[in-house]
Amino acid sequence: MKVTASAVSMNVTDPEASAAFLVEHFGFSHAMAADGFASLTRPDAGMSVVFLRTGLATLPADQRDEHAAGLILAFEVDDLEGELARLEGEGVAITMPLTAEPWGERAFQVRDPNRVIVQLVDWKG
Repeated sequence: MKVTASAVSMNVTDPEASAAFLVEHFGFSHAMAADGFASLTRPDAGMSVVFLRTGLATLPADQRDEHAAGLILAFEVDDLEGELARLEGEGVAITMPLTAEPWGERAFQVRDPNRVIVQLVDWKG
């Protein structure tokens, strides 16, 4: 197998709102969009982020109404404190304050309008 691209796809109530949040606050851009669907890219992210409206008939019946609950969309960044200050300055609510774990990971979290958790992290410690 050769993987040529990667994406994380999440079912949400309002894909347009989640897409707008990542575009405005995290520098993503629209690759594709249609009613109930938004695909976002960012050259340095290593993957695409896709939002699908819950209930879409194109999804298998057992997946249609599942929400992206429990998923954490994590992005490793170089300047964690700088990103925290930038997001606070943009009025984004920080839902988990900057924490440091014993193994060296540092991270903080926000939530998008559909309550998808977006975590910015420094795994280098």
